Amino acid sequence: MKHVYDVIIVGCGVAGCFAALHLPDTADILMISKAGLEDSDSFLAQGGICVLRDDNDYDSFFEDTLRAGHYENRKESVDIMIRSSRSVIKELIGYGVEFANRDGKLAYTREGAHSKNRILYHDDITGKEITSKLLARVHEKKNISIKTYTEMADILVKDDRCDGVILRTDDGKIEPVFAEDVIWACGGIGGIYEHSTNFPHLTGDALAIALNHGIALEHVNYVQIHPTTLYSERPGRSFLISESVRGEGAVLYNKQGERFVDELLPRDVVS
Repeated sequence: MKHVYDVIIVGCGVAGCFAALHLPDTADILMISKAGLEDSDSFLAQGGICVLRDDNDYDSFFEDTLRAGHYENRKESVDIMIRSSRSVIKELIGYGVEFANRDGKLAYTREGAHSKNRILYHDDITGKEITSKLLARVHEKKNISIKTYTEMADILVKDDRCDGVILRTDDGKIEPVFAEDVIWACGGIGGIYEHSTNFPHLTGDALAIALNHGIALEHVNYVQIHPTTLYSERPGRSFLISESVRGEGAVLYNKQGERFVDELLPRDVVS
């Protein structure tokens, strides 16, 4: 195995693939996945992706986002997310992603915390559609190598700067790999919970490594969860009932058959 690259990307979901596709073709890139390429939470996403519908939608979109974030969001980050959303969607379509259409125009649905329909989707497998198409484009790149069933055990640091990653393969072998730049595009901590809609191998490795190396973290107590799943007493990953189901009009009842919540409030409130 090679041990020196220009860039190492930890994670092969939407974030990792999108990052890889925006790097120069001259860059020698290694991507690693802790499990198989289809075992990222990006593949599990059902609902869709929010986008600025038009310039008149900006103020509403901005307020919806701040309210969902309890007004602790970085406003400049919210602004970038909203203003770049149309161009990102255009890029995704250029990569081959197919979003639902109605009468030849993009179709929108609604999800929690949004005051209007601004969610683009592909059936109820939006994550699979986006991730698989991005992976297909990644596979076309001769400068990108992918190692699956390989986890980041730690980072390598020289002169207070990350210059590589220690890899652990599924057979227990430990190998160092070096790079000028290391991108973390890896999963969260959803897998550590007894019941979750996440893959169980997503255990927040990057967060633990960051804490160990004194890397600044922010809002690590904010964990996004899905309020609705199929009920199961068996520990592990539960089947997600997408938020967009509620966006299309589904309601929640308690055991007395009473509706007890506005289903389109932010997830933490519904939970």
